[in-house]
Amino acid sequence: MSCFAVLLLAAMLTLAPAEAASRKDKAAAELKAQLMAHIVELASDAYGGREPGTDGESKTLRYLGKQLTDLGLVSGTNLPSHPWFAPVTLIGREPDSSRAVFSRKGKRIFVLQDQVLVLTSGKRALVENAPVVFVGNGKVIPARAELAGRVALLLDGGQDNSDRQNTLLATGASGVLTVLDGERTIEQVSARRKRQGYVLAGTEPGGDLEAFVTGPALDSALAGTKHSLAGLQAAAAAPDFAPVALDLAVSLEATTRETRIKTHNVIGKLQGKRPDLGAVLLVAHWDHFGTCAEPPAENLICNGAIDNASGVAVLIEAARRLAKLPQLDRDVYVLFTTGEELGLLGAQAFAENPPIPLGQFVAAFNIDSVALGEAGQPFAIVGKGMTGLDAQIAQVAKQQKKKLVQDDKANAWVRRQDGWALLKHDVPAVMVSSAWGDMAVVERFMDTDYHRPTDVVKPDLELGGAAEDVDFLVALTRWFADPKKVPKRP
Repeated sequence: MSCFAVLLLAAMLTLAPAEAASRKDKAAAELKAQLMAHIVELASDAYGGREPGTDGESKTLRYLGKQLTDLGLVSGTNLPSHPWFAPVTLIGREPDSSRAVFSRKGKRIFVLQDQVLVLTSGKRALVENAPVVFVGNGKVIPARAELAGRVALLLDGGQDNSDRQNTLLATGASGVLTVLDGERTIEQVSARRKRQGYVLAGTEPGGDLEAFVTGPALDSALAGTKHSLAGLQAAAAAPDFAPVALDLAVSLEATTRETRIKTHNVIGKLQGKRPDLGAVLLVAHWDHFGTCAEPPAENLICNGAIDNASGVAVLIEAARRLAKLPQLDRDVYVLFTTGEELGLLGAQAFAENPPIPLGQFVAAFNIDSVALGEAGQPFAIVGKGMTGLDAQIAQVAKQQKKKLVQDDKANAWVRRQDGWALLKHDVPAVMVSSAWGDMAVVERFMDTDYHRPTDVVKPDLELGGAAEDVDFLVALTRWFADPKKVPKRP
């Protein structure tokens, strides 16, 4: 070989890594620009905060439908009359009326109604002249025979008592009356519970009754008996405490106002060569809170730039890259859910009426609030240890030269993302993201902009990690869509 050829080869070898790095940097910059364009659009005031059932939803659906069409995906709804958009009906309920009447031996006892709050999860619930049984702090649950037809009187103690209330109701109590003997006030409970709650149409709960009473009001109701609030608190603290029937009866009634919201999931499909082998599911929720503040605040809209325009953007761009690849073996479903902010309801609706049997999904990957971390952060698995996917994800990470967080701290948020609704239906679902690899960054977002009007597109919006999430999501999808690597559901 001549000296010139040797020099030329040496120059080429020297330039090759630099050129490769340059191409990689250019591709990353282009991807970040694409992600930013989606986020800027979806988080703009024109979309009004993407609240289900509003004009903001209509704009969002048109945007997503156009994106999926342009990418060459097909509808995944299995509904000829509803291509792309799968209808979801939500029932919203907020408290309307509240009534509580205490009595002893048939004689009514006067208690100020503003000292008692009665609530129901159904449209209307009523219990008349039910005997009251004191259950202390709820650690000792009476037998069903002791609770049936009775109202359980429960000490609050300044703790979250929802689990105890649910247990008492499930055991047979006609209602649960909680004494606010801790720091919580009746005004605080009322303010929190006055917010509208939502469920899927067709899954409306029954008329469970839960009520709250102040300490002074309970003492008024107990006047003339051998019991008092202080005496009940002392009894509950005794190691040998046992529930006790009180010389007291109560009638409780509550009603709610109902609204219906017609909204939609968006479902696209990248068709595989062997759909009989199952499918991979990719998920991101498109919804947010709409107008969430009141004047004199300057910004009234919760735009949801990070939560979850960023996740939608990552899913669109991952789908774009998957669509350009040679056809995969398994189908890939791309799901944009509604009602995540209202209780993971869109994901629940999908699970209850899926386009294919849920058992055919070999894996589901959720994408939520990803525009947080810088490039190079390790990836975390939200749902680590809860599915059979972890070992396969580790193999993909090794192949892609990515680090995985070894702890499970991110699991603190597993119940607050769409993957949880799928997990409850036995779909192996996780969220794999570099954004969740640094919980300090996540917690800072939660403490500042999360679910607030300040979650907007900012000049310093970090998309380095989001771009890497796209690449890793593509790699995960290719791996799990390959029956040679994943012959069956893990």
